[in-house]
Amino acid sequence: MKPAVLLLAHGTPDTPAGVAEFLRLVTGGRELPASVVEEIRRRYELIGHSPLTDITHRQAQALARRLDLPVYVGMRNWHPFIAATVRRMSADGIDRAAVLCLAPQNSRTSIGLYRDALNNAQPTFATAFVESWHDHPALIRAFAQKLETTWRAACAETAATLPVVFTAHSVPSRAIEQGDPYETQARETAARVAAEVEGIAEWRFTFQSQGASGGAWLGPTVEETIAALRQQGHTGVVLQPIGFLADHVEVLYDIDVAFRAEAERHGMRLWRTVSLNDSPLLISALADLATAHLGTIKSGAAAKNM
Repeated sequence: MKPAVLLLAHGTPDTPAGVAEFLRLVTGGRELPASVVEEIRRRYELIGHSPLTDITHRQAQALARRLDLPVYVGMRNWHPFIAATVRRMSADGIDRAAVLCLAPQNSRTSIGLYRDALNNAQPTFATAFVESWHDHPALIRAFAQKLETTWRAACAETAATLPVVFTAHSVPSRAIEQGDPYETQARETAARVAAEVEGIAEWRFTFQSQGASGGAWLGPTVEETIAALRQQGHTGVVLQPIGFLADHVEVLYDIDVAFRAEAERHGMRLWRTVSLNDSPLLISALADLATAHLGTIKSGAAAKNM
């Protein structure tokens, strides 16, 4: 028996020069307007480098040490691609694997696409695919730990009890209307984290990074929530992205640059919690999930792709 763990993530270009190719992969080959591509490239240039791939490999290394098992990384939209990683696992003689998506809330626009990419890669080994883990106790504690540190420091600095705004990446509203559990799970994650931090008197939930494609996307937006809090008299806000596990462009640009500037435009200060990245509590959650799901895989071809 040769078990392993496969971590799946969105992927990110290594440099701004790779943005155009990356976006073609994200859209499945659909060409985006040149102005959109240039704007995304500009955002990558402003943050210098998206560390998502590096962080994902650090998460894999920490998990491998914790479990004493090989842990592989596959990206849906960039190198190392899921299909290439699956081939490598087969060549290494892996016979079963727990598959964890580094996005705790389940949406067919993310987790569903990861599953499709895995199935299209036709793994020769048995797999147990984790559908969601938005309410895992170690994940909640990990977020709460980061939130408490930032929130208490910001409150002390301003001598005020600041509101908290939780964010997750928006998805098209039609996905939720068709039964997608993402919104419910994202809101539950936020509620559980808020309940872990004593003293929080007011918190809001928002969706960020709405797409430019036609149709409605989930809200409320961060921008309109900041404006509403200012109207209530707040002069500061602490923001925590509970839909993201690691630093990448939606954190380092959308929050640290765009939302901070929006807060300043309204005469407010914005603090952002430190991302989980490879925090020990996050690795504990991943280890627990991997162990539990590896235990569900029975030997034999009938167990493949559970």
